[in-house]
Amino acid sequence: MKILTIACVFLFIAAQLPAQKETQLPKDLPAYGPERPLSAPNVKIAKLDNGLTVWLVSEPGFPKVAFSMAVRGGLAADPSDRPGLSQMLGNTIDQGTKTLNAKQIAQQLQAAGGDLNVSPSKDSIILSIGVLSAKRDDALTVMSDLVRNATFPDAEVTLAKRNTLDQLRQQESQPSFLAGRTMAKVLFGDHPYHVTSATEQSIKASTADDLRKIYAERFRPDQVLLVAVGDFEADGMLSAVKSRFAEWKAPSTVPVTIPSATSTAPQHAIYVVPRPGSVQTTLELGSFGPVRSAEDFEAARVANAIFGGTFGSRLTRNIREDKGYTYSPFATLQTYQAAGLLITRADVRNAVTAPSLNEMLYELNRMVTTSPTEEELRTAKRFLVGIEAIQLQSRGAVSGELARLWVNGLSPDAIGAYGKKVAATTAEDVDTAAKKYFPAAKTAIVAVGEEKVVRDALAPFGLPLLSAP
Repeated sequence: MKILTIACVFLFIAAQLPAQKETQLPKDLPAYGPERPLSAPNVKIAKLDNGLTVWLVSEPGFPKVAFSMAVRGGLAADPSDRPGLSQMLGNTIDQGTKTLNAKQIAQQLQAAGGDLNVSPSKDSIILSIGVLSAKRDDALTVMSDLVRNATFPDAEVTLAKRNTLDQLRQQESQPSFLAGRTMAKVLFGDHPYHVTSATEQSIKASTADDLRKIYAERFRPDQVLLVAVGDFEADGMLSAVKSRFAEWKAPSTVPVTIPSATSTAPQHAIYVVPRPGSVQTTLELGSFGPVRSAEDFEAARVANAIFGGTFGSRLTRNIREDKGYTYSPFATLQTYQAAGLLITRADVRNAVTAPSLNEMLYELNRMVTTSPTEEELRTAKRFLVGIEAIQLQSRGAVSGELARLWVNGLSPDAIGAYGKKVAATTAEDVDTAAKKYFPAAKTAIVAVGEEKVVRDALAPFGLPLLSAP
């Protein structure tokens, strides 16, 4: 993980270079080598009689195995009166089973050489662990016990509630958290995707019985994927999986489902989140984008990289390098099973709140009206192809990505297809995606900061200034 982090930092720094003052390079430098999109892993796919889907990637050599288990149903499936309940489930699933207590589970995981990570998202809960190859059966035994027999002891749930409440209070001190929570409410309204975290009310009201109920509803083999990537022989691994999961039975109840998300453009308005005493304003702009399986997903990713997704982007050159309004603006394309979002954010000094928003809106519209240069297109594509290769160089990263692809209804070969589609993206493809997703008039704007400063600064834009929902 440390090596991966260092590598990402180097690529991140490299991506900044175009944003600095351009200098003439020596004329005798060799040309760039050919782009090499990441190849899809060789995945053996199986399904047990109980409905459990298994994806196995055999990579002999380095003696480790990474496991990921994706369970359909996350924050968006939580009861409406218990938003964020999946977070507490993730914090307590390893705190006791029918035969083991929390300490014994931790000891068994450590003996296998790994730590369990549980990641609730809007659409799923993913359990992951990396262990020594020689301990793979031990890890499978523990994971089987957790997904089949977790008990959520009352005392452990009480402790988890206290910890989750402390975590929420810490998050609410961060303007980025406040902006993201407000933006989700603005874009999704009453749709379950508006939930980004637990609330103080839901944490206090939640009980161990609530956790046991959603656990029983969601943790069923016909709604779970098991991914294994690493040093093993596929047939032997499949036998080990069958011996530990074949007796797991799915209930007769209907699985949880996520309603289709709205794709209607939000009101082009400014939503103010008061943060008394703030010396900065956090500006977040949000609109709907493509889902992961959309035909224009890769073109939108390239467009976003050109707009604000790298340190050589138009937005960064403008409000960081040229004007010094902010240190680290960014834009990202977020995808869920039923929705995609384009999010742009910058933390700016109070004095430049208005000019910063003006330039952010300008750069969105410039994507619509101004085609990328050949250099912009080449740089964005090389960055996206290269960063995917770096991010997926570890087995744990590959198993996690395969799990997320499955949650989004995609096959394993989407990994290989992504880089090839990015490399094949043309300026015309970028223009088409930009015209569809980037018009500033399609965005909602969230401003977190000193309320009077924000309202006075942004009133001249003539947009409705609304209180945060």
